[in-house]
Amino acid sequence: MKPKAIKHTRDLMGMTITVEIADYSAKESDIDMVFSYFESVEKRFSVFKDDSEITLINNGKISQSQYSEDMKTVFVLAEKTKSQTNGYFDIIAPDGKYNPSGIVKGWAIYNASKMLLEKGLKNFYVEAGGDIQAHGLNGQGMKWSVGIQNPFDPSQIVKVIRLKDMGIATSGTYRRGLHVYNPHNVKEPLTEIVSISVIGPNIYEADRFATTAFAMGAQGINFIENLKGFEGYMINKDGIAVQTSDFIRYL
Repeated sequence: MKPKAIKHTRDLMGMTITVEIADYSAKESDIDMVFSYFESVEKRFSVFKDDSEITLINNGKISQSQYSEDMKTVFVLAEKTKSQTNGYFDIIAPDGKYNPSGIVKGWAIYNASKMLLEKGLKNFYVEAGGDIQAHGLNGQGMKWSVGIQNPFDPSQIVKVIRLKDMGIATSGTYRRGLHVYNPHNVKEPLTEIVSISVIGPNIYEADRFATTAFAMGAQGINFIENLKGFEGYMINKDGIAVQTSDFIRYL
């Protein structure tokens, strides 16, 4: 007998968030817990909310000594990522304000997944804006299927990959326009590539390195190639795709 999946989708953090659990023991309250967590993340980290903690920080109304523990954690993780990527990842935007969205989404999905694991759940996925953490198997007892969209026509899927206990994140211009920049050359728009999808050991790692790789332009796929435990799929402005050596393992 196959477990009955519980699946819900809501709009939060300016994106669509979906949670599906394929365990017999799953309860509606488990999914509600995840969405409540994402609501708290939005209230703290949204640069579009006038009363969010990050906005108050950017407006000089909160000092560093007053940062929440979550904010302190994200700032530490962002600085670590900046150091690991030769400065290609930076949460300081061209206008001089903090925008931690390049790390918060993956971090939040990962935390939500840990909450479900701590509840004893083993088979589920959490998706926010196309970035996914997959655990265990789906309701059919198979690895979770994830489609990579055609950035020139998001209604089309160009690749379908299969994931278990891993994360995948995509950075690109087709959802939100030009929102990623090269910190080493902020005045030059990133137009060489239109999307790069990164598979990693978890969504936090995949997300931060997908953002980094996109900021590197055409060389980003080489960066992913040299990262142990990661694979990538890049599409350039001419529609030509390049993938890392072992990406095929997930097809």
